[in-house]
Amino acid sequence: MIATRRILVVEDEKDLAELVAFNLKKHGYAAQICSDGQTALRLVTADAPDLIILDLMLPGMSGLDVARSIRTNPRVAAVPILMLTARADEADQLAGLSVGADDYVTKPFSMKVLLARVASLLRRTPAGENDAAVLKVGPIAADLAGHVVTVDGQDTKLTLTEFKLLAALLAAPKRVLSRNELISRVMGPGVVVTARTIDVHIAALRKKLDRAGSMIRTIRGVGYQLLDAPVESAVEQRAGQGVED
Repeated sequence: MIATRRILVVEDEKDLAELVAFNLKKHGYAAQICSDGQTALRLVTADAPDLIILDLMLPGMSGLDVARSIRTNPRVAAVPILMLTARADEADQLAGLSVGADDYVTKPFSMKVLLARVASLLRRTPAGENDAAVLKVGPIAADLAGHVVTVDGQDTKLTLTEFKLLAALLAAPKRVLSRNELISRVMGPGVVVTARTIDVHIAALRKKLDRAGSMIRTIRGVGYQLLDAPVESAVEQRAGQGVED
């Protein structure tokens, strides 16, 4: 029997929180509601949910601070975060992604879109991952079943989206993957996000991979390519890691 997936809804608008929870339960999820960031952190650390729907604007502690705190706690750092924001500006959306949100939905939103994003984030194994237990290229290894990444044998903590991006690249070493292809593999078919969203996640992934991050090469105007070894030259690293505006 498959366990019911548990979702924490962090939203201070009571009517909206209850509407979201109602629809989640209607689609087979277990939903819990809280209205502020401090309570959210206590609930997450006490019993980590399968996914967090997190409002950006919360009383006292902002959604950005909540996400940042979750991502720095090794026990719960891998829990996927779907951020809700009333701000449609790209800068606000990128701010959420930069602190570790895996996806975002802008208010007002379609409940069907929200549920599709939730389902996409909960499909933790991208298509084709079951073909191999571990993907390894150079110093990077990803255990697909355990969602564990090591670099030179050392554990590296990644968000769900970062892990799925890395898995897609590891599964196709030296092949250039377009941003649209990465969006489809990582976010799921039919999910609409900007190419800039992928760029932000790649930048965060490179930073976490440290020296091995130089293996992810930007192919301007196209997408990204995973090399088979880290780039040692500082000039080559700058050339390969440039993020397009």
